[in-house]
Amino acid sequence: MALGALLLSSQAQAETLQGALAKAYENNPTLTAARAGQRANDENVPIQKASGLPSVGVSADFQENLVLPGNSFFTPGRTFATGAQLSVPIYQGGAVRNAVRAAKYRVEAGQADLRATEASVFAQVVGAYMDVIRDQAIVQLNQKNVSVLRTNLQATSDRFEIGDLTRTDVAQSEARLALAEGDLRTAESNLIRSRESYIRLVGDAPTDLQPPPPLPNLPTTAEEAVAIALTTNPDIEAANQRLNASRADIGAAQATRAPRVSATVTGGYNNNLNSIPAGNTTSENTTTSTIAGVSMTLPIFQGGRASARVRQAQAQTSQAIENYVAVERDVIAQTRGTYAAWQANERVIAATEQAVSANALSLEGVRAENSVGTRSILDILNAEQEYLNTQVQLVSAQRNSYVAAFSLLAAMGKAEARDLGIEGGAFYDPEVNYRRVKGQIWDWADDPKPQQQATDTRAVPAADANAPEGPPTPSAQ
Repeated sequence: MALGALLLSSQAQAETLQGALAKAYENNPTLTAARAGQRANDENVPIQKASGLPSVGVSADFQENLVLPGNSFFTPGRTFATGAQLSVPIYQGGAVRNAVRAAKYRVEAGQADLRATEASVFAQVVGAYMDVIRDQAIVQLNQKNVSVLRTNLQATSDRFEIGDLTRTDVAQSEARLALAEGDLRTAESNLIRSRESYIRLVGDAPTDLQPPPPLPNLPTTAEEAVAIALTTNPDIEAANQRLNASRADIGAAQATRAPRVSATVTGGYNNNLNSIPAGNTTSENTTTSTIAGVSMTLPIFQGGRASARVRQAQAQTSQAIENYVAVERDVIAQTRGTYAAWQANERVIAATEQAVSANALSLEGVRAENSVGTRSILDILNAEQEYLNTQVQLVSAQRNSYVAAFSLLAAMGKAEARDLGIEGGAFYDPEVNYRRVKGQIWDWADDPKPQQQATDTRAVPAADANAPEGPPTPSAQ
């Protein structure tokens, strides 16, 4: 079952996780900037190809001799000259071929980086989405706790007035209420911060966020997750393509020691504009010329520059090899770590759910025992605090489990736009732009003037701490 299908099962009338991801996919500036950066990377291929293509140039020159020597019988008063040259590279020692290969590998690496950026942004959106749901639930729990403690304080004060309780009981109730109101203010601040983070990532305010659906295709073991990650993780793919590019750079550097052969054709036209001195019969007013030739350049001594470039490219290849190993290690560690975090939080959820049920029963019992005089007001206050703490721990564990599960999918290379079934338009395909520009040889094929793609958030109202009633946060499974 695809994640997109599950996301679609959420209520359509409110904001769903799919809706938030779709907005981020279209409007997140990190993503739109990464796409622009990849388009710039695409241009390295035609840039390198141009070094092996013919070049044509024309020139024009006009000269006016303001003062002529007195004994000048052959110098014209003015001259107009124009010329054209065609140069065709024939052999460059493999420099162009290897440079183009390296550029292509780096395009593929950039496309993998773009996939990784998508997954990273989506993981941040999921985290922000779940943060809002969690913090909203915590605000609701603290609001309820404040309300309960106010009722307790009023009841305690009434019993104090009739001599049933002491001033100490009233003071304890007042202290707990004050602490609860402080915790509520902190929870409201956290909710505002989470909503602002959501606005930053998605570009819109979070409105009536619905519980996200269970995540599909989660691995059953850490070994299974690692095996998938080593095959599909975009960071590993990018590191591998950069390694291939570095190896091609060695060939390009070695080509600086090879001979270079090129053919040239030059044509010229000169017109003295009828300004030859009178009586000069040996110079013509106009002349033309055409020259064709082949030239070869063989480097013999370059002061060690060529070997330095080769050694530099070899060292950079060694660096790319080690970077590949480092990326692979990071992916393995990240995959195992997120799998462990997901499993741990699932167990925390199960244990905390039992604790919530037990504390609810305990609170009810303490209240009943207090009514018959076997429990003190402090016992009620402690039981209420324990009940609140376990409820907060539960919604936090639910948030952590879902985010860890999604991060696990991202580490496996399974949390990109093509995997999520995001609706709202066609996916951005970097290959389309690459195919468009890779063979472009026209010097005037500019793109339209750059325009802002991501939406700004200046018009989005500031987030508040309003926490309407809503359903609890689900776990990843």
